[in-house]
Amino acid sequence: MTIIDEYRLHRNILCIDLKSFYASVECALRGLNPFTTPLVVADKSRSTGSIVLAVTPYLKRRGVKSRCRVFELPEDPRIIFAKPRMNKYLEVSTRIIEIYLKYVSFEDIHIYSVDEVFLDLTTYLKYYRKTDEEMAAIILRDILETTQIPATCGIGPNMLLSKIALDVESKTSPTFIAKWTYDDVPTKLWPITPLSEMWGIGGRMERNLNRLGIRSIGDLAHYPLAKLQKYFGVMGEELYHHAHGIDMSIISEKLAYKPVSKSVGQSQVLFRDYSGIEITQIILEMTDVVTKRLRGHNKKAYTIHLGISYSRDTGGGGFGRQLTLPFPTCNEAEIYNACLSLFDEFYDGDSPIRRVSIRLANLVEEFYVQLNLFKDMNQVIKDHKLHRSLDNIQFRYGKNAVLRASSLDENSTVRARNTMVGGHNA
Repeated sequence: MTIIDEYRLHRNILCIDLKSFYASVECALRGLNPFTTPLVVADKSRSTGSIVLAVTPYLKRRGVKSRCRVFELPEDPRIIFAKPRMNKYLEVSTRIIEIYLKYVSFEDIHIYSVDEVFLDLTTYLKYYRKTDEEMAAIILRDILETTQIPATCGIGPNMLLSKIALDVESKTSPTFIAKWTYDDVPTKLWPITPLSEMWGIGGRMERNLNRLGIRSIGDLAHYPLAKLQKYFGVMGEELYHHAHGIDMSIISEKLAYKPVSKSVGQSQVLFRDYSGIEITQIILEMTDVVTKRLRGHNKKAYTIHLGISYSRDTGGGGFGRQLTLPFPTCNEAEIYNACLSLFDEFYDGDSPIRRVSIRLANLVEEFYVQLNLFKDMNQVIKDHKLHRSLDNIQFRYGKNAVLRASSLDENSTVRARNTMVGGHNA
């Protein structure tokens, strides 16, 4: 028995994805078939640069990307534009989770996203006297009959292989179900290329692996483990095991896992191009949001990162820069001034701005205090109590219950964004 065999975990995992979820919901509400209807979910009224959140499978088969801009869509008068309704999508997602709970307990469900889940059926198959493929078919049929939302399913002996079976094979399967076992690793997993087609490998890691001559998952599986550990540390060992189809994650252990927040941040794509003078209002409003989140985690930050992207109409570009303060803070004014300092130093002075991001990192606990001879500590405490009180008011009465007077400015986006869910219409 090899070390690879020793690490193999044998469970019955389903990974279920709701096909083109937002677009399918809009079709279901209209009594339309998403496989024959050219529908896109996008707020066309904003501008032709608005992001398309989803397109129906009908449009996907015709080469339309699911994430593009309105102006990139084909000229087709038949296309139906559906304005995003995030609360409605969350409502349907909740109903579908209730369907899953008919078949397994909450401990055996891992909600990966609003439209994707993992179900561990290992201890249920004997009870239902069904195979994992039969149970997958039953659950997909229940979802379709109850909500009119089509779904696909990947099945595997662990979360990794079920997810890859979903991504690679299920969407082209006649039944929308694909099952992979460890025996399929050499014939189905190893041929995958480019590397970023595999769940868990991003563009940057793909480039790093390409520099080592690793172009396919098979190349990764046969690369010396010691060298991968040398180049990438623990991540190198995980990549090696994933290339052999090995994943030791247990869904029922998710309740014992408490994620550690390494940073907090916000990113905003603007409705129009902003000038350097106008953008300070957006930076101020976003600073309020990220510092509120910081206080919500009971943290302070040393490092402030500001990202600015210029309009693609003028060639694109931009910058991302950060600075580390000599003391940690969760004070809006200090973080805002740090962002302005970065902006003044690196902005080219002319380019129109279309995207802003702020991220606070290098976090410490809120009770951590580093004395500063140049700050009035009594004022620091008063400011903190004031901001906490404002946080509580917004929590009880809504985000727009108390705002800066500058939010009335025509350049402000905060009032509109506070009525949205995930940056989109509620």
